[in-house]
Amino acid sequence: MLYPELMSPQQPAPKIQLTHAADYREGYANSVQVRVSLWDFLLLFGLINQTAADSVSISNFQGVYLSPQQAKALVNVLNQNVSQYEATFGEIKLEAHAAGPMIQ
Repeated sequence: MLYPELMSPQQPAPKIQLTHAADYREGYANSVQVRVSLWDFLLLFGLINQTAADSVSISNFQGVYLSPQQAKALVNVLNQNVSQYEATFGEIKLEAHAAGPMIQ
């Protein structure tokens, strides 16, 4: 849950109803780039296409802006879920790239 500010020790957690907007969509991304400014974080989701050993293209299909507070809450939720995933399925190993910068 990304709304810890809605809960306090004195009040019970509100009931949250999730719905999908008319333009809701899901997609697969094997690339996420992060851009940061004073006011927000921009997550750019895309697909990597490597056509040759020395040629990679990234086609971004969705950008999502987050406030710094939402970005930090997202980090906490992702850390918790990755820990639970690894406890269930084993460690997630990231491949080291021998040459060049790692593209994420």
